[in-house]
Amino acid sequence: MLPPGTTLGPYEILAQIGAGGMGEVYRALDTRLGRQVAVKVLSRSYTNDAEATRRFEQEARAAGMLNHPNIVSLYDIGSEGPIRYIVSELLQGESMRQRIRQGPIPARKAVDYAVQVARGLAAAHEKGIIHRDLKPENLFITRDGQVKILDFGLVKLIGGHHEGPAVDEHAITLAGTPTEPGRLLGTVGYMAPEQIRGQSGDHRSDLFAFGAILFEMVSGRQAFRGDSPIETLNSILKDEPPEFYELDVRIPSALERVIRHCLEKNPDERFQSARDLAFDIGAMSGLTSQVISYPRLLRMRARHVLRLLAFAAIATLALGAAYWFGTRRGQAPPPTFQRLTFRGGTLLNARFGPDGQTIFYGARWGGNPVAVYTARPDSPESRDLGFSGADLLAVSTTGQLAISLRRHPIGYLRYSGTLARVPITGGAPREVLDDVEAADWHPDGEQLAIVRMIGGRSRVEFPIGKVLYSTVGWISHPRFRPDGKSLAFIDHPFLNDDRGAVALVPVKGGEKRALTPEYQAIEGLAWSADGDRLWFGADRNDSGRSISTVDLRGHSRVITNGTDALWLHDVDREGRALVSHQSVRAGIMAILPGETKERDLSWLDYSVARDLSADGKTVLFSESGEAGGSIFGIYTRSTDGSTPAIRLGEGTTEGLSPDGKWVLSISRNQQPPQVMMLPIGAGQPRAITRDRINHRNARWFPDGRHILFQGNEPGKGPRLWVQAIDGTPPRAISPENVSGHLVTADGRRVLGRDAERQWHFYPVDGGQPEPVPALHGPDVPIRFTSDGRSVYVGSFGRVPAVLYKVDLATGRREVAREAMPADPSGLINVGPILTTADGSTAIYSYTRLLSDLYLMDRPR
Repeated sequence: MLPPGTTLGPYEILAQIGAGGMGEVYRALDTRLGRQVAVKVLSRSYTNDAEATRRFEQEARAAGMLNHPNIVSLYDIGSEGPIRYIVSELLQGESMRQRIRQGPIPARKAVDYAVQVARGLAAAHEKGIIHRDLKPENLFITRDGQVKILDFGLVKLIGGHHEGPAVDEHAITLAGTPTEPGRLLGTVGYMAPEQIRGQSGDHRSDLFAFGAILFEMVSGRQAFRGDSPIETLNSILKDEPPEFYELDVRIPSALERVIRHCLEKNPDERFQSARDLAFDIGAMSGLTSQVISYPRLLRMRARHVLRLLAFAAIATLALGAAYWFGTRRGQAPPPTFQRLTFRGGTLLNARFGPDGQTIFYGARWGGNPVAVYTARPDSPESRDLGFSGADLLAVSTTGQLAISLRRHPIGYLRYSGTLARVPITGGAPREVLDDVEAADWHPDGEQLAIVRMIGGRSRVEFPIGKVLYSTVGWISHPRFRPDGKSLAFIDHPFLNDDRGAVALVPVKGGEKRALTPEYQAIEGLAWSADGDRLWFGADRNDSGRSISTVDLRGHSRVITNGTDALWLHDVDREGRALVSHQSVRAGIMAILPGETKERDLSWLDYSVARDLSADGKTVLFSESGEAGGSIFGIYTRSTDGSTPAIRLGEGTTEGLSPDGKWVLSISRNQQPPQVMMLPIGAGQPRAITRDRINHRNARWFPDGRHILFQGNEPGKGPRLWVQAIDGTPPRAISPENVSGHLVTADGRRVLGRDAERQWHFYPVDGGQPEPVPALHGPDVPIRFTSDGRSVYVGSFGRVPAVLYKVDLATGRREVAREAMPADPSGLINVGPILTTADGSTAIYSYTRLLSDLYLMDRPR
């Protein structure tokens, strides 16, 4: 044992908290950051054991590749003399094994734990990492109910990484196997049949172990158990787990199906991905309290039949009464889901055809350009309609498609293109209007409502040219009420942000009316057939992600809750809905001087780079996904990845100060949002602005005493403002509808773009703006070069991302860099690439959205 007070590098040992065959685990203090950590030390008896040392280092390498809230976070690896150690986050709570010893876990809580484990596995498998030793001891439940996957000592790294065998203290020795003579890898009771047969196994072996653990969670006993290890392995190969009724365990039938699907002997008959498994479990969150799983009567022993039939009769009456009273209260049994698409990629829009059976959707499969497809519920195949580069917008009652040609991204989940119409039966598209983001057909099947951006404002028009509503935020999902008298849409208050509310406006003119509160994320909108309710998909702060409805008085009702992202696309006359399961992640890659291999700086599930320090050593980024929470997390991290990310606070992540001591943030807890300074080291946050301006896109001036921000006063368009950090009132330096964030090195001019998408230099001290013909409308300025004569620019939505170096005097542009992740599947955006002034260091973000389309039906 290491006595308290022992130091290993910067870590001071406080107490031992665990021990195993390979070493000990200690609670320690990181003296640099003042936080407590867990330090795992390789036992000294293994110091000269090359195989044990290799396994120890492999565990660190595998854990270091993963950044996910359901996988223990690795902070550091090092050695002190002969002592080798790994440093990770300090967890407080209990292992899954300790929890199971207390008795079976209720189905609702087991589902919650299971979906977290499945998500962690999905993240590992997407990185090419297979655990190979999942068991209750390697799952940890924190005090706040979060599950963490531990111990990657038997990990298998695929995709060109090391695949060699490893030694485990729980491994058993048998006759020689093809994997390694005399050794099986894994733990008795949780090994998949293929592992027992000596095959190396793949990600589906982890899913078998997952099923065995889930069985044990809900029943309190192992799925496979013999009087000896050999008999237990025999049972895995030949036997089925006991029926739950034999164990006097009642669980939802959907949960039982998931468990048995995981425990199929043949890997091809199990779930084929942890992502699909997580979705199936997540969709179950509303079932656990409503549906009871009863035994298969024909397989029961006689003494159980009468007792169960009596119970079933009572339960049927109870469920019928619950259904009747629940329906009267706006509740209904959970819906069923039928999967319609089976390819890897991104799907953003889907609609029912006029016949109610044909389904039209736009998708980008396998990294190919977006295209329009048709599908039917009775067939797994989809047919390409031949409109390459086009996406679906709407389907009319008269058999016309509204499609978007040359579709291209203009912001987060925002796309624009040329609106065109084409018959469902085929033909050449007839172009209608450029720069249209969204559209919907009037019930007459002839006229279209559209959404487009003009003069810095997003507006919904019907007929085309007549503005029904406009906003400095953005508008999505316009949908006509079946009687054609009003138009619903989602009103988003902030650009490049999917928070918003369902709104309604009369087509003959009138005020916009909000029907729902503002949700932190909302996607999809459709009317019920009678026009009395609107369906929508939203991220609800109180109950997770859901499909809900709202009536015209603003009374809402949840149709189904889930723990995964469900987007609503359309609803048919029978109340069936088209929904998609969306798995979205964002990450950060770094390209450092002298290195050819990119470094992955992603931290949690949605890491987006926002600024790069002048020396290229620090990246400022945000976390705005599930792990980041409803209020974005603000982080800094070294670009070499040698240190963990440091969370500074919450809000939008804006810019690093020139001296590297402060970060600008915009707090959304205030209305309107205000600009704050957050310290990177010691210190307290400071408010800079206290006014009625809606603040966005704040950046520092080179002197570190002033800031630039974009913002709009009530009822006015956005413009550029300058303000001193001492809190003196801001001063506008541009006309309305101008955006920009780049300040020249001397601090005298700001590069901005006007409503006509023309670039100008705006003098800080007043005067006429100076045109910059060298820059184009879509350019995204990144940083001026060291001599100030050129500017690096990127573009939003390019795959791969391209960074150009543009000479401001001559307009000459050259490609400075191209970048994209190796896997193109589901990429909806890469870049822009952020760079230092000399171009030696660069970082970029990417967003990956993977979609599966489902037909959702409610029991009748």
